[in-house]
Amino acid sequence: MKALISGSSGLVGSNLASYLEYQGYEVYKLVRSIKQVDERCIYWDPQAGILEANELEGFDVVVHLAGENIADKRWTEKQKNKISHSRIVSTQLLSDRLANLKHKPQVFISASAIGYYADRPFETLYEHSYPVEGIFISDTCSKWEAAASQAREAGIRVVHPRFGIILSKESGALSKLLLPFSLGLGGVIGHGQQFMSWIGIEDVIYALFFVMNNPEISGPVNFTSPNPVTNAVFTKTLARVLDRPALAPLPSFLAKIVFGEMADALLLASAKVKPKVLEDAGFKFSQARLEDCFVTGLQLSS
Repeated sequence: MKALISGSSGLVGSNLASYLEYQGYEVYKLVRSIKQVDERCIYWDPQAGILEANELEGFDVVVHLAGENIADKRWTEKQKNKISHSRIVSTQLLSDRLANLKHKPQVFISASAIGYYADRPFETLYEHSYPVEGIFISDTCSKWEAAASQAREAGIRVVHPRFGIILSKESGALSKLLLPFSLGLGGVIGHGQQFMSWIGIEDVIYALFFVMNNPEISGPVNFTSPNPVTNAVFTKTLARVLDRPALAPLPSFLAKIVFGEMADALLLASAKVKPKVLEDAGFKFSQARLEDCFVTGLQLSS
């Protein structure tokens, strides 16, 4: 089996590449630097529309994870355009090239996120739940998924993993929280009752492999643990596992001053998301509960 991955240097992409190689796949990578090109790396420039279609012939699986880091910088209008444009344009380009191949891949996995649902504090959210129009993060996710329409219309099985908060010591939200929490400087964000829909990096990789090899699964798939928790519970659990107090809250007004619009979308929004498609298909989470993820999956404590 041959797999092609964009965003292979990121947290999910790098771990997925290693796992697929372990499973016996030939793994190739889409890269944006000509200097990186070799026999297993294919050059592309999504913003310039550069991607040679003949380079894509023969792949069984294509996984598209590339996109501007959503939490890298404050959300100015320029940065929001960069976040949205990088996802939509790259997906459209890849979808177009795949749709016109003589030998199309069996599956095109094109990333999305639970930002699709926006702030929904009073609902339990499933794959069929609707987006919220007029909200930047929700609109971006909707357009991101729609950008894969050409591949879908060409008969390729398209899957959109809607990633929740991915927990890993390597990168992402947890890696940023470990230092302050280890020093006893962690605490709840805002009122603490907003739901955090999380998933361990190990289950992300297992679920991607599961989806690749389950031809009945297509469309949006929530990549979240079946047990979302409030920010207060998340904080308490992490502090307990690290054996540290959590007495330094971040009030909502201060979060908004420091992070701007990003605070409302990423820190204060509530989304209680359930992985119905994965569970109905028989996927078994290796760390379904938060403390299991911290202790056994991330080895934060013995």
